Amino acid sequence: MTNKLISDNLEVAGRRFEWGRRTYLMGILNTTPDSFAGDSLGDDVERAVAQARAFVAAGADILDIGGESTNPYHSAPVAVEEETRRVLPVIRAIRDESDVPLSIDTRKTQVAAAALDAGAHFINDITGLADPAMRELAARTGAPVIIMHSRGTPQTMMTMTDYGGQLIEALLKFFRERVALVLAAGVQPAKIILDPGIGFAKDGAQNLEILQRLAELRELGYPLLLGVSRKGFVGRLVAGGLAHEPVPPQQRIFGTAAAVTMAIAGGADIVRVHDVAAMTDVIKVADAIVRPLV
Repeated sequence: MTNKLISDNLEVAGRRFEWGRRTYLMGILNTTPDSFAGDSLGDDVERAVAQARAFVAAGADILDIGGESTNPYHSAPVAVEEETRRVLPVIRAIRDESDVPLSIDTRKTQVAAAALDAGAHFINDITGLADPAMRELAARTGAPVIIMHSRGTPQTMMTMTDYGGQLIEALLKFFRERVALVLAAGVQPAKIILDPGIGFAKDGAQNLEILQRLAELRELGYPLLLGVSRKGFVGRLVAGGLAHEPVPPQQRIFGTAAAVTMAIAGGADIVRVHDVAAMTDVIKVADAIVRPLV
């Protein structure tokens, strides 16, 4: 991990993210009734705030709040009004008692705008800011953006996994083109984070290839976020291999720990996880090995 990032640090909500010094942890808050990971909070604001409080105490650097499941196998589109109804009370309640940076996990510009107004800081968009209005919103508000790679929609993405054997090349091309659009909209380079989209329009073998070749993506010069937590390919590997039926999400914690460790070894700057306390310990040990001189 010696290649130079475009920015050595990012200032958000009074916090400094110093890329390369350590791995940062993003805790997942799913305000949905249908999260694949079995951690749905629904519309229980008190429970969401309690979980946020526990995540921060356990070491979370960012909380990622989402109101629409993007599970490719068991999810349906959610209207703007319903998604905002789910996320805004949680954002406001957390903001009332904590200054932890918040991320809004949405592909809808209207939801992102409302969330930023309510106190969120980052925009985490699974479409990679495909909507020009989302790019304009990020530029206007100065919100850092997480550009994720995917194809299609959550309902169609797993029929779109054919990259002709050129997965990493396709990711590099996508990120170069999308970053150019984001920069042209007025977003500052230091506010761009890239996410290769583990599990989004990628099969199990492709997820492993991304983890094995992260260094090539890091050459783009932007911080990398990896979301491997409780993913299906982890569940299959824990069960015995990619051809096996996956174990349930709650049985994927140790497998997630292995994937998180390898993501850090490959150059990940942020890991997005469900099991914050356990992965905080994983990060401490992995960072001590990977970044011993920092």
